This record gives sequence, C-alpha cells and structure tokens, in this order.
Amino acid sequence: MTAFLCRAALPAAGVLPLSGRLAAAGALLSGLLYWLAFAGMNVWPLAFVAWVPLVVAMHRQTTATAMRLGWLAGTTMNVAGFFWLQQMLRTFSGFAAPLCLLFVLVVCAYQGGRIALLGWLYGRASTRGWPGPLVFASAFVASESLYPLLFPWYYAATVHQIPTLIQLAELTGPIGVGLVLVSANLALAELLMARAEKRKPNVAPLAVGTIAVVFTCCYGILRVGAVDAMVQAAPAATVGIVQANMGLMEKRSSFEEGLERHLEASRALVEGGHVDFVVWSETSAMHPVRDDAYRQELRAAVARRIGAPAIFGAVVVRRVEDERGYVLYNTAVASDESGNILGRYDKQYLLAFGEFLPFGEAFPALYRWSPNSGHFTPGTSLDPLVLRVHGDSHPVSVLICYEDVLPSFTNDAVRHADPELLVNMTNDAWFGDTIEPWEHLALAQFRAVEHRRYLVRGTNSGVSAIVDPVGRVTAKSGTFRQETVAGPIHWMRIRTVYESLGDWPWWIVSFLLVGCSFVVRPRSPEGDDGASETPRA
Repeated sequence: MTAFLCRAALPAAGVLPLSGRLAAAGALLSGLLYWLAFAGMNVWPLAFVAWVPLVVAMHRQTTATAMRLGWLAGTTMNVAGFFWLQQMLRTFSGFAAPLCLLFVLVVCAYQGGRIALLGWLYGRASTRGWPGPLVFASAFVASESLYPLLFPWYYAATVHQIPTLIQLAELTGPIGVGLVLVSANLALAELLMARAEKRKPNVAPLAVGTIAVVFTCCYGILRVGAVDAMVQAAPAATVGIVQANMGLMEKRSSFEEGLERHLEASRALVEGGHVDFVVWSETSAMHPVRDDAYRQELRAAVARRIGAPAIFGAVVVRRVEDERGYVLYNTAVASDESGNILGRYDKQYLLAFGEFLPFGEAFPALYRWSPNSGHFTPGTSLDPLVLRVHGDSHPVSVLICYEDVLPSFTNDAVRHADPELLVNMTNDAWFGDTIEPWEHLALAQFRAVEHRRYLVRGTNSGVSAIVDPVGRVTAKSGTFRQETVAGPIHWMRIRTVYESLGDWPWWIVSFLLVGCSFVVRPRSPEGDDGASETPRA
C-alpha cells in the first residue's frame, strides 16, 4: 500500500532527491493523506503512511526547498481539514463571503507554517550532517511544541478511536503518541528511499519504528486492563447531559426557549431516577446576570428549578467605562440539589471573533466594525467547582469550549485542582453540521487518558459524550438534534507521569534540535556513516 501511495513521488530513474514537481506532488499527497487519516474522515490506518511522501520529497533537499514542501503539505491539510472556518467567520465577523474566504486561506496558510517549521528544521539540521530520520522525528516534536496555532490540533488524533494506541498519552501527552506514528512512517520511507537509491536500508529507523509500535501496543493492552480495574473499584455516579440544540442566533434572541428546553429535559432525567447530577452546555443559561449578584439571580432563575446537582453554563456581565460599555464572562456554575450556587469558573481561552476581537481591548472601536463579535473577558482562576452528590463533595475541573483541546492548559488545571472529574461545556453550533464537532471530540478524548479521569462533554448541538479514563467514548449524542445522554462515571484521582512532567521533555528535544540546526555534526575518523542528508547543488 505504501509503495503504491508513494510511487508517484519516486523518480523514474530511481534517483533522489526528487525534482521540483515530483517533490511538490509528494508534499501535496502527504497533506491529503494526513487529512484523510485525521478525525472526522477517520481513515486511521493512513496515519502510518501519511508522512511517507513528504519524507521522501524532503530527502536531500536544500533547507529552503524542505521548508516550502512542508508549507505546501501543511497548508493542504489545513484547507481540507478546516474548511468549516468559512461558516464561522461569516457568522461572527459579519464580513462578506469573499473576504471570509480570504481570511480562511490566510489562516490555513499560517497554520500550515507548523509543517513549514518542521521542514526548515529538518533541512537545517540534516544538511549539517545530523541523521535524517532522527532530525525529522525531532522536527516533528518541535513543530507540535513550538508553533503557535489559532486552532490547535495534534497528529495523535488520527488514532483517537484505537484505545490501544493512545494509552502512551498518560506518559507523554499527545506528542508522544504522534511520534510513534511518525517513527513508523520513517521506517517505511527508509525502505522506499533505500530501494530508490539502490542501497541497503539503514537499520536504525527500521528498528526504532518497529520497536516503538510494538511497545505502544503492548503498553496499551496492559494499561487498558489495569485502568479498567481501577475504574471499577472507584465510587460511581450517573450523569445526565442535556443537549438543547438551540440555533446559534436563537440562543441570543430566545433566552426563555433555551432555558425551558434544558429544564424540561433535566426534569425528565431526574424524575425518572436515571441520573445523580446533570451537565448542560456552554452558555446554556444565556440571559446575562450581573457580576455582583450572579448567585442570587442564577439560583432564582435556573438552579432551583433543576431539582438535582448541576453544572451549567451562564453569561455574567460587568459594566466598564470605555466604548464597549460592558464586558461578559463565559461562565460555568455549580449548584446543589436545592439550587444553591456553589461557585463559578470563568473561561480563560477565548475564541477569536466569536468571543473577542483581536486588538479589541486596545481599540474598542473595532467592535463597531464587527457587530456580531462578543465582548468577553478571560477569567483568571483554575480553582475547581465543587459538586455535591448524595452528601459527598467532589472537585470538578471545568473546561469551556476549546480549552479541552489544550493539553498544557488542562494539565495546569488538573495539577492545581486535583479534580475527580473533568467536564467540558461547548457550543459548536457556529461551525455548522460539519466534521468540526467530531474533530473537537477526538482531540478532547486525550485529556481523559492523560489524567485518567472521566471526561463529560455537554454541548449545545453535539457531540455530547462521556469519555472513560482509557479514552473510549462510552456514550454520545448525534449532532444538531435535541436529546439527552446518560451514563455512569467514576470519581477518580490518579497522578500520571504527564501530569507531573507536562511537555518539558518535548521542549528540551525541540531546543536541542534548534541548536543542532546551527552546528555542523563532527565527522568520525572513518568518514561519513551514510546517515546524513546532503543537499543537491
């Protein structure tokens, strides 16, 4: 299969490096395979071959060429995978469709810079004599560690539905899982390049790729069984998730309709004795409440009417003395069975255009030009919400919207709060009925594995889900329909290696590679070992 996919990227004469058009074709093919392997398309076996055409295309190229090839592959995968940005920008910015399309292309070109960075680092370090496969793997780590993204993603999400392959995340986070997949790609690429160059394959990448995949599978099998046993020994509860499926603008114009949908569904779950607590979506209680009186107002209008412990989304407003007039907080609130408000969490990572305008704080007049953009202000505290269920108090870390796709942020929250449960509250309605909600869920699944906690996702329009501590989706909703999801969770506290170390090992690898990209590798007295990459003239 790999040979078939890469045959178009190999020159007829069997000599590397590839010419310009063939190299570009290889980069384009990698971008498409990456997209097909990724969540939403879910052709996950392609994760083991998606990088192969790009590795072959970059082999023995100059630094500038390798960077351009990386940018082409990265932009291709972003245009294919993030086409839903067009609808989001039209909804929130208020700009015309052609201008939104231009913004989408600019954003995708910028996001494609992640793979351009990989290409630049690979070209710099490999042409200075450092072993090509090791450099490519390290450049992958650096690209996922260092490059700032507007919409974060990780290659590990290509195998989100295969629990055996993602258990390594409790040690390494998503980057380590992706690195295993890249090592398999490098092994296959080495076989192809050795054949093209009529030489014996370098044993090192073949051995590393094989060992990495075998170790990951064995580790995954063992850990799935061990964690399942810990889950069964932990205290249990049943959660009910309400998905009201309010239209994006309907949420803003029909506050009472949205509240009644949530209350009606919650009462059906509670009165039927099916759940111990309920979770609603982001900004589910949409009517703004005052910052200095949110406890009283939310108790009277919402919490006392639920009839069960709950975590729900709210909007809190505070007046400010500038052209904006006010700012909003995207807030999660915990309440007990009697409706008493136990605390709140304010979202910290805000969505550009949807919740704030870039540079809007410095130039408030920008909000007149983009009337649909929100005036939200980020929160500052990572303290957990306390949920009281059957007389016991349970700390819960809440992640609002795309905070659940940020491993380092979630890690900070878990280390600070030591919660027994993770809850994500999301409204993905602005992206339409596209693959975005499924991509979002796939990226979020890794938080459950990294911290060995259940993750409960309450969404407005889908996908609402319960994810267990090995990353399996044990219950889920559909998209763009009104429904409820109910299922068991277990209260758990397990400290993982990733929680302790975070991404520091990957930062070290990244900075070592940056150093190598400026330092020529010393040669052994015996001469070149055949592992370096020499650019063509």
